[in-house]
Amino acid sequence: MSGKGKGGRGKGKTGKGESSSTASKAGLQFPCARLTRYMRGRVERTSMSSGVYMGAVLEYLCAEILELAGNAARDNKKTRIVPRHIQLAVRNDE
Repeated sequence: MSGKGKGGRGKGKTGKGESSSTASKAGLQFPCARLTRYMRGRVERTSMSSGVYMGAVLEYLCAEILELAGNAARDNKKTRIVPRHIQLAVRNDE
């Protein structure tokens, strides 16, 4: 056998009883449970959805900055984003 195809290794996401993270339920990349835990140390009352909301806001801000920085890198004929491109993106944003 070549080792490709359906092997018996690993667990798929099709089985029942598997837990899924808060971030995957919300469709986010940022860790919502970690953000909720960090907020619990700062404020008295937090809900479980507060981490999801903060994760969504942070993900949106990162996406906007990275898009503008990517445009700045492309304008300078570069393929990688360096800190200078992020600075140019933030300064030139309306």
